[in-house]
Amino acid sequence: MIGHVAGGTKSIRVGAGGIMLPNHAPLVIAEQFGTLESLYPGRIDLGLGRAPGSDQVTARALRRFLGSSGDTFPQDLQELQSYFSGTRSDTDVKAVPGAGLSVPLYLLGSSDFSARLAAGLGLPFGFASHFARELYRRDFKPSATLAQPHVIVGAGVYAADSDAEAHRLFTSAQLMTLNLIRGQPGELPPPVDSMEGYWSPMEERALRRRTRYSAVGSLQTVRQRLDAMIDATAADEVIVVAQIYDHAARLRSFEIAAQTFREINAAHSTAVSSRA
Repeated sequence: MIGHVAGGTKSIRVGAGGIMLPNHAPLVIAEQFGTLESLYPGRIDLGLGRAPGSDQVTARALRRFLGSSGDTFPQDLQELQSYFSGTRSDTDVKAVPGAGLSVPLYLLGSSDFSARLAAGLGLPFGFASHFARELYRRDFKPSATLAQPHVIVGAGVYAADSDAEAHRLFTSAQLMTLNLIRGQPGELPPPVDSMEGYWSPMEERALRRRTRYSAVGSLQTVRQRLDAMIDATAADEVIVVAQIYDHAARLRSFEIAAQTFREINAAHSTAVSSRA
């Protein structure tokens, strides 16, 4: 997908958000992203996560011959960095392509473990919610990669031309999350008019906690919600996901999201100019 998008564009950066490193040998990832960077120089980003990103059966199948787990994530990450830097001592193993290429690494996570690791290595950090923000900024150590902390906030954006339609579209993500809570993962279901009758009061509370960093509504509603998230987290970037069943509605949601971010950027630029 990264190659397809990069091949169909000319200037935007394209990356993964992200590669679950415990599922893959670091050398394989170095060579895959080395290939992408060679084909599309200066446009490829590599986001890395520690979680399996799947159910246990699939995770075991993916790692069958690697003997790796999340417990070795720091070592796997440093091994991956060494392939790109070309500084490995075992010179018989080299990423081709990959060695010597500048592929920016971003650490993704939802725990203080990932926040501490990103801070200690001086890497940008993208987090699923804002609880690890202060820990990451406090523990950050400048590196050759990054001089200042760089915070990326992950948020769900479910936008439509009306608040009512956006909330209807959002029920697909709610139903899928509800299935996960019940231990019944599956494909994204079509939306419903209302979630009433689909969840128990306890399930509703659990689901609302899981989706509390989502912006749902029309352009104005989504803008207010994203403004609040950015102010609360002092985010440098926002990475957006939209689990919307209908493809045309998903595209429209991203169009509205793009317009929202243009307005937010313009407002922030004006505020900076005014202060100057």
